[in-house]
Amino acid sequence: MASVHESLYFNPMMTNGVVHANIFGIKDWVTPYKIAVLALLYEMSTTKPMALLDRRRLNKLILPLQQGADLTLEQFVKIVEECCLRMVNAVKLRLFLMADGELQDMEHFFTILPNAFSDSEAFKTSVVGLFMRQMLLAYNKLSFSQVYKLYKSLQQYCHRGNQAELSALPAEDMELTNTEDPSADRIDKDELDTISLHQSELRPDETQGPLSQKQAEYFLARQAYLLKNDENKAMSPAKLQDELNNILKFNPDFAEAHYLSYLNSMRVQDIFISTHSLLHYFDRLILSGGEGKSNGDEGYGRSLRYAVLNLATLHCRFGHYQQADLALQEAIRIAQEANDHVCLQHCLSWLYTLEQMKGSDSVVLTEDSVKIAAHFCLPYLASLGIQSLVQQGAKQGMPANKLLDALRGTDIMHWKQSLSELIEISLAQTTSIWRMYGKSTMARQQAQLLLNMNSLEPVNFSVQQNNTEAFAVALCHLAELHAEQGLYAVVTDIMKHLKQQFPPHTQHAKLWMLCDLKIQFEKAMNDGKYHLAEPHVTAISALNSTEGLYRKAQLLKALNQTSEASKILQQLQQQCEKSKNTEMIIRVMLASAELHWDSSGFASALPLLLQALALSRQHNLQSLTSETVLHLAFTQLMLGIPEQALALVQDVLESVLAHGSLIDKGRALLLAARCQMALAGSAAQEHRLTALEQAVHTLEEAAVYFSRIDCKERMRDIHYLQARLHHTLGNVSQRNKCAMLFRLLDQELPSSGMTVVNRL
Repeated sequence: MASVHESLYFNPMMTNGVVHANIFGIKDWVTPYKIAVLALLYEMSTTKPMALLDRRRLNKLILPLQQGADLTLEQFVKIVEECCLRMVNAVKLRLFLMADGELQDMEHFFTILPNAFSDSEAFKTSVVGLFMRQMLLAYNKLSFSQVYKLYKSLQQYCHRGNQAELSALPAEDMELTNTEDPSADRIDKDELDTISLHQSELRPDETQGPLSQKQAEYFLARQAYLLKNDENKAMSPAKLQDELNNILKFNPDFAEAHYLSYLNSMRVQDIFISTHSLLHYFDRLILSGGEGKSNGDEGYGRSLRYAVLNLATLHCRFGHYQQADLALQEAIRIAQEANDHVCLQHCLSWLYTLEQMKGSDSVVLTEDSVKIAAHFCLPYLASLGIQSLVQQGAKQGMPANKLLDALRGTDIMHWKQSLSELIEISLAQTTSIWRMYGKSTMARQQAQLLLNMNSLEPVNFSVQQNNTEAFAVALCHLAELHAEQGLYAVVTDIMKHLKQQFPPHTQHAKLWMLCDLKIQFEKAMNDGKYHLAEPHVTAISALNSTEGLYRKAQLLKALNQTSEASKILQQLQQQCEKSKNTEMIIRVMLASAELHWDSSGFASALPLLLQALALSRQHNLQSLTSETVLHLAFTQLMLGIPEQALALVQDVLESVLAHGSLIDKGRALLLAARCQMALAGSAAQEHRLTALEQAVHTLEEAAVYFSRIDCKERMRDIHYLQARLHHTLGNVSQRNKCAMLFRLLDQELPSSGMTVVNRL
């Protein structure tokens, strides 16, 4: 112990009984909690007969206890008790002997501490040995007054529950005591019961002083890893910000804490705090001179370049395109002056991303980015550029074989470089491409492949890498595909998992929110419950204005408000033509054609349908092509050309039954049955009964699909047609049964004004 005359005065670096030994150049200091950990290590070393399972549990416990924040004695005892009850009693006895004894008892403990490990090689080389030597060095650097304060804080730490029984010190010694309210250190019983080393954070005391540098670095590294790989297991935004504020209160120049504050603010879309924290991060990084020590002025300039680039990405995230463009131009200028090709490549990547966000054509920029990234051996940026080109090519109607060949080439590079994040993005993008092309079976296969893929990332903190955007996209696709097949129980399970994995405050929560609302809207529309669909339209519009307008037009059309629906569809088509959203343009054309059926006649819908058919075939959108052909077939049926209509239905029936949703399968079969009925009316007498029986069989198949999704409006139409067919065939009992079912559904459902005669 240091001599008494070194420092008998109050040390401003000591708060709440925590001695800041790093003022002597040490990054850690002695606290009562650290003494408890040392006591545990001492007892583990001196207690020889111990069960193998207990020793394994304690060995796994040591590193988190060393690196984590200080715990109260109750928390510490509970965690150790879960591993070895016998060890708890020994540690408590050791601590209370020091706390209830005299100062020399604590001094004696630090004197005998190295003896238990003197013959062990682990004391020289292991993490435990390093920790013990740091604590011994920090303790030996303390003055007498600091040791006395440490002893008093150890007494308070051990007797937290009965602070009133501790005698007060004289007034002249108040500067050596802890003036904080000790009752604030207590924890609730519910909180104590929920503490687990691997399942929750090791929370520090509410009134304790600052974390040591090692504790702070471990805390920041852990939270940053969780935010990247499993945000749901990280601390909540409010609690994490409180912890960061506590760290920054004692060390405002801790640059990494400012950056984690920036990441945390991005979770809740707080632009003010995120901008503030990002600027402070680079200010502290530059002032600290950490990057400039080995590179001279290069470190300083590099921080400036990436500071401006990060500011540009921040504005991109919030949709401030003009500010983002100005920041990118500034970053490009500084990078060109410094001849920093890597920074320039990052700027170019964000430049084409910004152009895509603004709706401009960025193919040339993206191709240049891929070439330059390949030239400078930057596989990550090159792969992102290729995947961006694939996405743009899919929207522009490139053949699927070319797109998938490009993705396969990047996948080979991903596996060679072990870029698991890009592998996940590639699989999610392949799922979306197959879904866009209308190949639902292939989309399901790619989504399952992603969900069952083992991550190549080193898994730390018991985290599985399953909260990235790629996983959210794959799960949303699976939810929609199951909803199309009427498996709403499975959809509920998938949505429950998504809500647990991506809570509402996380950045990818909007994906499942929009997916859930779209599924609920379609279900309400299929059930004919338009009053339930109306609130979903408002919610969808808040998340995606384009989807919201389309759903609103669908709802108005179902409610026979054709003029309002037509205005919305015209507005939506203009927006989609500007943004080049081909899928939505085709859907708007089909909806407009349906409005023409009700207003100006079936012939007026043909130009729109032919234009939609050409557009869908040009972009290889098989699902929309099949739907457009069915609309054309229905138009021809209404115009009195049932032979041509049936031929069109049969051309796309195989594709619809293989990849279509239940509602599409039922509609296709219902339309085929109506074509068969129309042809039977003009057929010869000997073929008429056969044609009518074939129509009955087709209607029964359609009824199976509609019943699986409980589409009562379509079932009402089918029962009506079945009753007429059975009446013609002379099946009185079957006719009466179908007529009764039609009557029941007609009384239950509201009158929509649209009968089976004038709708697909």
